[in-house]
Amino acid sequence: MHSQIKLGRIAGIEIGLHYSWFLIAFLIAFSLADHFRHATPHWSSTAAWAAAAVTSVLFFVTLLLHELAHSLVAKSYGLRVRAITLFALGGVSQIESDATSAKMEFWIAIVGPLTSLVIGAALLAVAYASGWHSGAESASIGIAILLWLGYINILLAVFNMIPGFPLDGGRVLRAILWGMNGSAERATRWASQIGQAIAFLFILYGLYRFFFGANLGGLWIAFIGWFLLDAARSSYLQSGILTELRGRTVADLTERNCPTVPGYLNLRDFVDEYLLHNAHRLFLVLQGDRVAGLVTSDEIRNVPKEEWTQTSVQAVMQPLDQVRSVPPQMPAVEALELMARANLPFLTVLVNGNLQGIFSQAHVLRYLQLISSTSGASHHREAA
Repeated sequence: MHSQIKLGRIAGIEIGLHYSWFLIAFLIAFSLADHFRHATPHWSSTAAWAAAAVTSVLFFVTLLLHELAHSLVAKSYGLRVRAITLFALGGVSQIESDATSAKMEFWIAIVGPLTSLVIGAALLAVAYASGWHSGAESASIGIAILLWLGYINILLAVFNMIPGFPLDGGRVLRAILWGMNGSAERATRWASQIGQAIAFLFILYGLYRFFFGANLGGLWIAFIGWFLLDAARSSYLQSGILTELRGRTVADLTERNCPTVPGYLNLRDFVDEYLLHNAHRLFLVLQGDRVAGLVTSDEIRNVPKEEWTQTSVQAVMQPLDQVRSVPPQMPAVEALELMARANLPFLTVLVNGNLQGIFSQAHVLRYLQLISSTSGASHHREAA
């Protein structure tokens, strides 16, 4: 989940919004305006909408504090945090590395719900100190905002502690299981299975509520369940990928037989003779017998078609000395994290300035697909 609108940085962490945030912010404001009109009928429509607008913005501020707590604890353990993005379903901290111990996982996970719980309790305490008491009608806009934000943050803390991976509660459960059996992979599998079971219960409960009077509220619960189910499966697959790659180096996954193309060739001939008849989308560009650079289909797209016959491959290539390179002994996971940070589809692999091959996302994906199909065939034979 990447942000399209950058808001700035806090503690070196980029803060941004995904476009979907605007939709959910509007829906929350609309819902809150209706809530305030019914809860405080003596308010004017303008007062209800003003309170709703302020409350919806402050709600996302509290979500940001929740995610910031995760990120700051992760940074304190030495993990790199790229960004925090607010989107339709809340917020997400883009922590680039997994926790390396059960203790680290536990504290990174639990600090978010604890933060929401403290925020909620503090806001209710301020409302109480301002003259509100349980069961009383909110006389002022300020107290109404404090009450809603207080209760919703406490509910957010409780919801996040549901032991369904990848919710915070699921990660806390994973950390506990990890600490008990010593296997991160086994703990992730168990936590993911529990998470998927809980997601199914959400879906069934939401559908039940929808067909028996809850209308859109029931569909919303079912949608949350569907999101949790997809997230649990995706998180488990991602964990499996990291497990498979852990222990592998760049050299193990380097593509050494990359196709070549002469630099003098024009783009029209390159497309007709190479791109259209080759599964590869990355080519080494030769000047004589020397590799001078790299060219992909992306460079071709940047040139108007009418200019293809007048433009050579070497005119649009990425010069070799300008492409990010890594040594072959670098861990594969570390190289993938580097590519994610810099948004790079591939890296060159150099030894003493000599090109050894290309480390690319596409080649890693082909390797994982091969491993997956081999593993599936092995399980099938064992079952037979």
